[in-house]
Parts: sequence; C-alpha cells; structure tokens
Amino acid sequence: MQHEPAFGIDFGTTNSVVARLGADGVSVARHATGEVFRSILCFQGSWRAHMAGPAAMEAYLDDPGACRLMMSLKSHLGQRSLRDTLVFGRVLELEELVGLFLGHLLREAGVPPGSAVVAGRPVRFVGEGADDALAEQRLRAAFRAAGITDLRLVAEPEAAGHRFARGLNAPAHVLVGDFGGGTSDFSVLRFAPGAPTQALGHAGIGIAGDDFDAAILRHAVAPLLGQGGHYRVIEQALPVPVAFFAGFARWHRLAQMRSPRQLRDIAEVARLSDVPEQLAALIRLIEDEQGLSLYRSVAAVKAALSADEAAVLDFRHGGFSIQRRITRKEFEGWIARDLARIAATVDAALGEAGLGDGGIDHVFLTGGSAYVPAVRRIFEARFGAGRLAGGGEFTSVAEGLALMAGR
Repeated sequence: MQHEPAFGIDFGTTNSVVARLGADGVSVARHATGEVFRSILCFQGSWRAHMAGPAAMEAYLDDPGACRLMMSLKSHLGQRSLRDTLVFGRVLELEELVGLFLGHLLREAGVPPGSAVVAGRPVRFVGEGADDALAEQRLRAAFRAAGITDLRLVAEPEAAGHRFARGLNAPAHVLVGDFGGGTSDFSVLRFAPGAPTQALGHAGIGIAGDDFDAAILRHAVAPLLGQGGHYRVIEQALPVPVAFFAGFARWHRLAQMRSPRQLRDIAEVARLSDVPEQLAALIRLIEDEQGLSLYRSVAAVKAALSADEAAVLDFRHGGFSIQRRITRKEFEGWIARDLARIAATVDAALGEAGLGDGGIDHVFLTGGSAYVPAVRRIFEARFGAGRLAGGGEFTSVAEGLALMAGR
C-alpha cells in the first residue's frame, strides 16, 4: 500500500529547511539557492504583494526603498509586546506574517495543503521573559494559515538526535546541541533499538550565531563609524548615542535607519562631535544600503576563524574601508560571556535529565556555530573528542523531523 508522504519543517530564525519522507526515504527539498531557504519576507509596494526566501532577497536588493523587509520573525513569537505591525496601510498580526512566509516555503518545497507535518520548535523561544506557550500557539496558528492542520511540534534538538540515532545499535544516552541563528538548544535523549525515544531533559538559550556576528560588528566595525565618540551640547560632552549603532545586530536594521529624521539626527550629532568623518561614513553606509554587504563580510570572517587563527575583515565602500586583522583569541574574548551562558545551559539540560558528564555516551552537535572552535571546546573539555559527532549542519533537524513524521 502506497502511503502519502510526510514532511519535516525546520522553520529557523535565519534559514528554513523542508525534508520529505516517502517510499524511497528522506530527501531535502532544494530551492533556488540550495537546500536552505532564507527566513525573510518582503512586501513590495503593497501588503498584497509579498515574496519570501531568495525572491525576497532579490526584490530587496533591486529596490530597497520600495520594500518592507522582515526577518527573524521566529524570534518574536514569544514576545507579547509584538502583536502586529502596519504594512503599507494594512495591520497584519505576527501569526499572519509567519503564515505568509510558511506558505511561500511550503509551496516552493512542493508540500501540498493538508499534508502531515512535524515541525520543529526551540526548547526555549528567544527573548527575556519569552512566553513559550504563546509562541507555540502562534506557531500553530501560522501553520494553519499556511494550510497545515495535521501538525505535530517537536523540540529541534530531539529531531536532530532522532536522525543521529539511526546509526546506533546499542542503548545510549545522547546529548544533542542544535545551534541556530537565534537560539542554542540542548536535549538529553535515551535511545534503545526498537524502543521509543525518551527525552530526559531539555534546555535552551537565546544566544547563537547572530550574536557572534553582532560581536564582530560591535567591536571591529562600530568604533570606526563613531561609536565611543562624543559631541558637545552647551559645553557638555555627551557620548554619541548608542541607538545609532543598534542596527548592527541585524543587517536589515541598518537599512531601516534611512528615515529622514534618523539621518538628520546623525548629521546633527556629527556636526557637534569629535568624530565627524566617522559619522559621515555611517550616514553613507545607511544611505547606500550597505547593510547586507557589511554583514556578508562579517559572516565570512567568522567562518574563516573556525579554520584559521586569524582572518582579515575586508570591507570597502566609497571613502570608507576596513582592513582589520581579527585573531581567533580576540574573537573568543568578545563572545566569552555568551560562551559561558551556553555552557551553563548545557548544565541545565544535564541537571534536568539527572545525569552527569560521565552518563553521556554520545554528543551530537549540529548547526553552523557548532563548528566555532570555542563552542566545540565546551564539549571536548567535558566529554572528550571521542564522544563528539556532527553532520548535516543545516539539514539534520528537518531530516529528523521527517523521520519522526513517518512514525
């Protein structure tokens, strides 16, 4: 008897992936740019004209001024403070926005409406005081809006662990670490051949790859654009407002600073400051929509530092240029506090499971930041390199979800 295919959906903060379980096994859907689909939504000129993924990126790059670009939608699901937003004269609720994105993702991947879907969710949603119950409610509503009513939600590291466990032939306790763009999640799982998986403990934190990028921008780039400078008002020296540099955490926020009022504010501070040329460079980057180019240069340095002891951040635009050598040691110092909080989250997962380091047989790490050396050392120091495994950096969660959809 031929069964209908089932699907695993990894809706991520930065990228999303769809996997299909059919008679021939699990396959990952390919899009115009590969297996991952950028988690961005773009409205162009009207709230009715929207696109997602590569098409959204292309539309934005072609004409940023005509677009309302949205990214990191997942990171807002647990925040009660964000309920809706105005898009070209129309108020759209967060669930609607996520539903529109998911609709594009599912159509691109060939997922028919009404399909059986197992989707991932972080162990803890992003944000201080995030409401996990609200976030899950919104996520379910978004999937319904996209035509999916047969839905099961599973913790993302549990899905990655399910994929990993296919290669085990004996009972084992496995610690799974899933490092995304917005969250780092951990699950302690008990596997036994022929028996259901037991989830013994979970923990998560809203620190991940995007925060590592932001650290490079904050320490290596922002000081060259006026951060740390001062301006004078009635003979009083005041620091250049930190709000001018808030956009560096996410590249699209730099473009959102293009409002005439914001640019006037920066220009006025520049006129009264001790760093006028640096602030003038900031204005040029904003006006010329250079946020994405700057972000790509930073991401390239972060990736290079996973293999090399030093890398050069090379970015040039107009009269502004950066050729900044960054050492791995320097970068690790910038993210030291984040690393300590990630390590504490691993402690929390083990504590909930009632296991010590010695009770873990395997450690499976997935996601791009799993290969940042300082992140990997957290696990090597505690469990030894011999217990560590990895693979499927961007697809393991979706593949695991698809496998779970077939159970």
